[in-house]
Amino acid sequence: MQSGGPNIILPEVLIVGYRNGFFPMGDSLTGRVLWHRPDPRAIIPLDAITIPRSLRQTLRKAPYTITVNECFEDVIQACADRDDTWIAEDVIDAYTELHRLGIAHSMEAWKGAELVGGLYGVAIGGAFFGESMFSRQRDASKVTFAHLAHRLTNRGFRLLDTQYINDFTASLGAVEIPDAEYQALLAAALAIPVEFV
Repeated sequence: MQSGGPNIILPEVLIVGYRNGFFPMGDSLTGRVLWHRPDPRAIIPLDAITIPRSLRQTLRKAPYTITVNECFEDVIQACADRDDTWIAEDVIDAYTELHRLGIAHSMEAWKGAELVGGLYGVAIGGAFFGESMFSRQRDASKVTFAHLAHRLTNRGFRLLDTQYINDFTASLGAVEIPDAEYQALLAAALAIPVEFV
């Protein structure tokens, strides 16, 4: 599904999209924003997250300071800073506005005063929709993800949506489920009154 008219994504449209299983991605060649609802859908069951042994060892060393919503715009810009990206300028603008509304969130990894990794996503009810992550030092994004998983579990979230599966999310326990099953999980998660922050 394409966005209509000018390539502008309104915050209220984004929220309705997420509530119905859709999310936007910019085409890396044209910049045009397309709406996606993959079937099957990738999720990481929060009660079955797997932290690889090497990452557990890194976490014990606590090499990075982790913060929440410290510099959302820097994080999303860093996630977009790659040769082939789906994070078009219109996507950055839309999620930055969602952040101002308290719906999109970032987590950051710092080495001293330097931002070395992070991730961002959208939280609605008890559902967290992971969007993207970046890393400038070894395991920085992975450490940030481990802190995200801990936060979501402790705060009572029910759904961690990773949209598509890749080697990293698969190593953490990501699975693909049919759209109908995803929609049922999504509806149940949206009904849970929990807060990300």
